[in-house]
Amino acid sequence: MYKYFFKRLIDFLIAFCALSVIWPILLAVTVWLHFANKGAGAFFLQERPGKGGKIFKVIKFKTMTDERDADGNLLPDVQRLTKVGKFVRSTSVDELPQLINVLKGDMALIGPRPLLPRYLPLYSKEQYRRHEVRPGITGWAQVNGRNNLSWTRTFELDVWYVDHCTLATDIKIIFMTVRKVLFREDISQEGQATRLPFDGTN
Repeated sequence: MYKYFFKRLIDFLIAFCALSVIWPILLAVTVWLHFANKGAGAFFLQERPGKGGKIFKVIKFKTMTDERDADGNLLPDVQRLTKVGKFVRSTSVDELPQLINVLKGDMALIGPRPLLPRYLPLYSKEQYRRHEVRPGITGWAQVNGRNNLSWTRTFELDVWYVDHCTLATDIKIIFMTVRKVLFREDISQEGQATRLPFDGTN
């Protein structure tokens, strides 16, 4: 009953209350990033697969500039990541706009992280099961290694959550998430500004 009804109701109420309280913070960060990103904007919208693989647009704070090289190609992530963006990412503030996605029903507070649509054909049948529930702002894989995990291990943890989605599990993940944010753990893979892409084998 929790997984199929109460979880969505609780998510909506928490997201609504949270946005009602933190909107001044979101406004301040928006202005801060507008200038730090050198005109590239403060928000980042990208298509991601949700429950059942249905595509939606995830909303995040933008932590990089749109700077390009002489040939018009975007510079590497590590060069475009600003100091402000690094702070916003390390404190997980960049995830807060996804509360809007939770209100809309695209996402849940807790669930497998929404990844790129191009990964869909690369999943095994078991890995694809991560789409049996709504994707989340945080999840079981995020509190058990986050970006320092291999993709294979990440998907194993995602599927574990699908099979163990209970109120007790979600409460545990929330407390573990708070600890991760406070200690800024597992933000990125060693030597990388962002996580290496999934290629179907890693």
